[in-house]
Amino acid sequence: MIKKIFLYIFAILFMLAGMGHFVLDDFFISSIPEWVPERPFIVYISGVIEIVLGAFLLYPTTRRKAGIAIAIFLVLVFPVNIYMAFHAENYNTPEVVLWIRLPLQFLLIWWVMKVSKR
Repeated sequence: MIKKIFLYIFAILFMLAGMGHFVLDDFFISSIPEWVPERPFIVYISGVIEIVLGAFLLYPTTRRKAGIAIAIFLVLVFPVNIYMAFHAENYNTPEVVLWIRLPLQFLLIWWVMKVSKR
């Protein structure tokens, strides 16, 4: 029962984060280094990916694969978190928060792998 609650919490938070890519698009675009081409497209497509993967996490038939895909996705976006931590002056977020966020990424990976197990 508790595992299912944490599964739903994760899925909802992940989908909300995806929606944030559309609501707070300027913030997410600015989090990607300027030399990266097509930054708006990357932000919007990653938002769609987060929404879709979060939804797939809710269904038992797609849950395991969605969990693995989310873990891979979190690893792939980790460089953006590193970039933000090293360029904290560009953001309206306390620097300590950006640094604390780095190990939390690994906690999220552990969390999704735990709740997506059969």
